[in-house]
Amino acid sequence: MKLKVLPIAAAALLSTSAFAQSSVTLYGVLDAGIEYRTNTPVGGKSVLGMTSGGLAGSRWGLRGVEDLGGGLKGVFVLESGFDIDTGKSGQNNRLFGRKAYLGLAGNWGQLTLGRQETPAFDFALQFDPMGLANYSLATQDGAFAGRADNAVKYAANFNGLTVSALYSFGANTGGGGWGEVPGKAKLGAETSLGLGYASGPFAVGAVVDQLNVGQPNGTVARMPNSEDMKIRRAALGGSYAIGPVKMYAGYRWAKAYSFATLPGTDGKNASNLYWLGLGYQVTPALSLTGAAYYQDVRGSGSDPWTFVVSGDYAFSKRTDMYWNLSYAMNRERSTMGVAGVGIGGSGYGSAAIGQSQFGSTIGLRHKF
Repeated sequence: MKLKVLPIAAAALLSTSAFAQSSVTLYGVLDAGIEYRTNTPVGGKSVLGMTSGGLAGSRWGLRGVEDLGGGLKGVFVLESGFDIDTGKSGQNNRLFGRKAYLGLAGNWGQLTLGRQETPAFDFALQFDPMGLANYSLATQDGAFAGRADNAVKYAANFNGLTVSALYSFGANTGGGGWGEVPGKAKLGAETSLGLGYASGPFAVGAVVDQLNVGQPNGTVARMPNSEDMKIRRAALGGSYAIGPVKMYAGYRWAKAYSFATLPGTDGKNASNLYWLGLGYQVTPALSLTGAAYYQDVRGSGSDPWTFVVSGDYAFSKRTDMYWNLSYAMNRERSTMGVAGVGIGGSGYGSAAIGQSQFGSTIGLRHKF
């Protein structure tokens, strides 16, 4: 249940008709589970413990809308992520680490300013079979779970045609990254563009993203041009539904420039990522999902496969139980793990070198 909050002070000043024109909604998700993983980096040993966000990140938030007249609305979102197993704030201990923005919206679209999800995140949420669960596309590339600080974002939907654009003056300043440095406009900047189309059972989308990961001159030894260090990504995805079955496919290209490195590529500067998936609504309460991800690291034999199977049973519209299984198959020096707890938010670094990893999570989720 979502709670509508109306300030008492405002109630004393505004008419009843004004209340219908503005609102603040309290909402959230609680997701806790028990996870087992093999071949961790700690001597290849297994681990059993509690985890948060196996299917969806635990959070609470406030969403506000004000009718400004003439089809124009003021909007804001403050969304705080946390680990339900410890109560600790997520996203590098930010208060509102998932979202913190305000803006204007109308028939022309929505323009927002603050910390917000990138078009790459929006793309993955739509075309990843696992919907950015802990075992998902974000495990393969943490950029697909990306949010940007100091960002200006435009998004619109014109009869099924969606467009989005984001520019950040410093994508991770809240997490200790560079950005908004006088005379160094490139540092930490991110540019992301998205385009999509949906009609009936069919949807297709594309996204391009550039993140500058450089540092001021001299900060990185022997790299006088480190301000130009950047990673570029481009992705294409599609989905098609036939009755209770929904099929997914996608491709992502990534390349690092000027001494930048891609997470998990063992010093290589380019990779290709492919994925396929299938979702099946068995009954109104039970759904099954399967996905396969393959990463081709250019110039290397460390090309991991990851397979995921998930079952979800809904007790009600707000409470469900799930069981996720994943197997990451590594070769040579690959360290791909099943969960996005490694390098750059990906699964890289969460498995022992060259060792395959199995993971299983049984969890419970509640939405309010």
